[in-house]
Amino acid sequence: MFMLRLSPRRLITVIAAAVAFVLATLVADSTMSAQAPIKVLLVTGQSNQFHNWAVSSAIVKRQLAATGRFVVTVATTPPKGTAPNQDMSSFRPTFGDYQVVVLDYEGFEFSSSVKEALATYVRNGGGLVVLHAADNAFPAWPEFNEMIGVGGWGGFTPGYQSRNEGAGQKIRWRDGGMVVDPDTPGVAQHPPPHDFLMTVRTLKHPIMQGLPPMWLHAADELYANLRGPARNVTVLATATAPLSMRGGTGEHEPILMTINYGKGRVFHNTLGHVGATDKEPIASMNSVDYIVLLQRGIEWAATGTVTLPVPADFPTAERTSIR
Repeated sequence: MFMLRLSPRRLITVIAAAVAFVLATLVADSTMSAQAPIKVLLVTGQSNQFHNWAVSSAIVKRQLAATGRFVVTVATTPPKGTAPNQDMSSFRPTFGDYQVVVLDYEGFEFSSSVKEALATYVRNGGGLVVLHAADNAFPAWPEFNEMIGVGGWGGFTPGYQSRNEGAGQKIRWRDGGMVVDPDTPGVAQHPPPHDFLMTVRTLKHPIMQGLPPMWLHAADELYANLRGPARNVTVLATATAPLSMRGGTGEHEPILMTINYGKGRVFHNTLGHVGATDKEPIASMNSVDYIVLLQRGIEWAATGTVTLPVPADFPTAERTSIR
């Protein structure tokens, strides 16, 4: 057997070099694997008579925490009162302390200074994620309508008008591309909750990369006929319900969208219905695709990239997958 004989001094030098190499490798590995957590502000506290913010926001916070990628702070507004006496002056979050703001909120408008602060935050590069019923919020706030692209209803909050046909255009997917439709009558609607097929329309977007081209989403409302400015919108995925189904439009409706607002990134996700009296478990929010899209959409809105993987139990075009 060949044995390498080293002097004590040379041996110490070799050992020191080996230790230094191991330490450098460990530091490099930890730097790569231990990404700085993304700071998320989850805004919640009010919803209309058809939704339950307390249940949905608890699920969102839990699903984000499960990744280890996010640190979530919850900002809860005053409880919903009556117009014109609703006082929102005590709600004064500091948006700039966070990389992304997640709206699970549908109620009275924030104070004028907070509204301007949110619009400025996004315009200057902050991330915004709008979840399900939050696209019903703030129907008379022009900047919010620009940020979300298209929205629905809105008139369930006392003193607020619904988004009517004057609220703007609808977005459709026709003949292989996105089109805006200013002419066809109709305002926001949806069929009863059911399983429906999602179709990816922008395969190369970071949120959608690695997902199957189609999959079944479980037990949810399929929002349709949303209206708004419809500017700077990228449609990520659509779904359709036939005219024969109550509330169906027969159109390929935008379900997942991104919007450029100034330097900011907005992810608009219409999925995730929780009824006013619903209790956990909530099938729509425990549908694996919902969980994955929530996590990846928030990561993208915050950073512009997506590192979170697509799990093996993601649904297919033939079956749903619920955790």
